[in-house]
Amino acid sequence: MDSATYKARRKVLRKTVTGGVMLFFGNNDSSRNYRDNIYPFRQDSNFIYLTGINKPGMALMIFPDGKEMLFGDPGHPDDLIWSGPSKSLEELADGAEIAQFESIDKLAELVEVTVEHKVKVHFLPSYRPGRKSKLAELLGSAEPSQDLIKAIVALREVKSDEEIAEMEQAIAVSALMYQAAFNVTKTDLTEARIRGMIEGIAMMENLPMSFPPIVTTHGEVLHNITFENTLEDGQLLLVDSGVESKGYCSDITRTIPVSSVFSIKQKDIYNTVLQAQEAAINAILPGATNKDVHFAAATAIVDGLKDVGLMTGDTQEAVSAGAHALFYPHGIGHMIGLDVHDMEDLGDAVGYAEGSSRSDQFGLAYLRLAKELKPGFTITIEPGIYFIPELIDRWKADKMHSSFINYEAVEKYKDFGGIRIEDDLLVTAEGSRVLGPPIPKTTDDIEVLMG
Repeated sequence: MDSATYKARRKVLRKTVTGGVMLFFGNNDSSRNYRDNIYPFRQDSNFIYLTGINKPGMALMIFPDGKEMLFGDPGHPDDLIWSGPSKSLEELADGAEIAQFESIDKLAELVEVTVEHKVKVHFLPSYRPGRKSKLAELLGSAEPSQDLIKAIVALREVKSDEEIAEMEQAIAVSALMYQAAFNVTKTDLTEARIRGMIEGIAMMENLPMSFPPIVTTHGEVLHNITFENTLEDGQLLLVDSGVESKGYCSDITRTIPVSSVFSIKQKDIYNTVLQAQEAAINAILPGATNKDVHFAAATAIVDGLKDVGLMTGDTQEAVSAGAHALFYPHGIGHMIGLDVHDMEDLGDAVGYAEGSSRSDQFGLAYLRLAKELKPGFTITIEPGIYFIPELIDRWKADKMHSSFINYEAVEKYKDFGGIRIEDDLLVTAEGSRVLGPPIPKTTDDIEVLMG
């Protein structure tokens, strides 16, 4: 992005959020176990979006009269010994087209004056303890600004061509990672070796991971991030991973047969998940909500599970009752962009229209995005089928949805694991487009590739 892009975004905010000053914090370095041993730095996404500055210890104030001020650490002359030369605060401000800049030490004084003059300070929710403490120190117990949250969501939810290009670059690297995973997955390798290999490809492309990868033979554990298992013949390996290109994320999942071929049982469930993904993608139409898309996938899952004898009864009644959630206990997907779960730090204003709220039905409660889809939205479509032994036992004991679930047949699948298929999509005026280069996902294509 060029500096004019960041300036234009801030101008839109000034027009949208009135009656006060806007205060944005960048992230600080975060220590692993002592001060100088830090985690890899990741800038706050809203700060990146408004300034493009990827440096710790920054803040930005935007005033109603159009004045903008960047705050940062002016640095010490000896810093270059450890980190080499870096841009000055003046250069950073100039690169973002921010006319004024000050040492971060001056921020508290300026905020204090602003508060004394009874000017409202708009700020966003905090997700890091350090920022919460700083806001409490500066403003007391003030609440995040709902006006600013809504304005940021409206700005960031529709992606520009430049943003989509960065996401496609990230997906292109994901494609290399999955190509390698398909090529090397075999019996006696560990999950850790597969993980190390795909992360190594990201590192070779000089891109950070967008989240800790999931590489597991226990796909029924939705966010399994342990890697100690050795792959065995007949198992399925679920890999869910992504990278960032200039902050913009990919998030792709594929499920891989360790034996290079799917068993008949695995193929039946896999094809049901694939049909659910195709149904969801086809449901992305003008005026559709993401809840509609979710239910399209749920309907295909019930139909597929009825075909293999695991469910029974009327499909729509089963979906309405939430019976499918034994096998599909999460939402169809989420927004993606500068965050892998885009803007999730801003709460349900991201995924739910004003006046609506999440369902309390099991499974549907985890639908992160339910509102009407607009051209320019970028979203994930990631249905799955999982056989979670403890959940099956609980539902069976309570006779949950027993008119729709054939528990006797389900018992034979308790060691099956889980399957998920995920792609990143752009919502268009006509429907949608899967982003990035194709990554194999039919059983035939995967078996040919691995054969």
